[in-house]
Amino acid sequence: MNLVTVSGPPSSGKTSIILKVIEALKRRDITVGVVKFDCLYTDDDILYEKAGVPVKKGLSGSLCPDHFFVSNIEEVIHWGIKENLDLLITESAGLCNRCSPYIKDIRSICVIDNLSGINTPKKIGPMLKSADIVVITKGDIVSQAEREVFSSRVNSVNPRAMTMHINGLTGQGAFELSTLLYGEDENIETVQGKQLRFPMPSALCSYCLGETRIGEDYQMGNVRKIKLGDEDE
Repeated sequence: MNLVTVSGPPSSGKTSIILKVIEALKRRDITVGVVKFDCLYTDDDILYEKAGVPVKKGLSGSLCPDHFFVSNIEEVIHWGIKENLDLLITESAGLCNRCSPYIKDIRSICVIDNLSGINTPKKIGPMLKSADIVVITKGDIVSQAEREVFSSRVNSVNPRAMTMHINGLTGQGAFELSTLLYGEDENIETVQGKQLRFPMPSALCSYCLGETRIGEDYQMGNVRKIKLGDEDE
């Protein structure tokens, strides 16, 4: 079974792109399943079910979705093998822009849209910087000049990645992406012992553990203060 990890900011078009890619893969008789990771709510699993795609969803609740992903990816792979999938796609919503669900030696895709602002590529962090493929969506809504500027910003952040423009509504470009996601000679049976491409935040603060009170007396663990320039006054 092949494994691909897709992530990106909320509402960037990840699910639409994946559905179009799956259509292309099905024409090659490749069986694809999806596991959707999100925080509080998603109904994307219904879209996959309507398309006849085996799907599971996991909601992280109060946890970071990418932490939740890493804690469950081995079990997810076991599910994919049990379903006799040729390709398992995991979809994860990047919320804090500090984490990244990518695993070394596993294909990774970041989906980002033209409408998010030309400076967004610099704000996303490892989710974009460490991706193998960057898919830019919603190019039909902006001008050619805006598309070129945005693509240039993406390339400046991750010059190593392949950048592709795909329309999630029409599917234009989805076939080309589908040809990059499956290799007959590849077989992932476990990710035990593999490493993340980028470390998760290394410490917890009191608010991560459920504290709700405000003030220095309640701030413990990994706490960082803003520098306002008046520390010595």
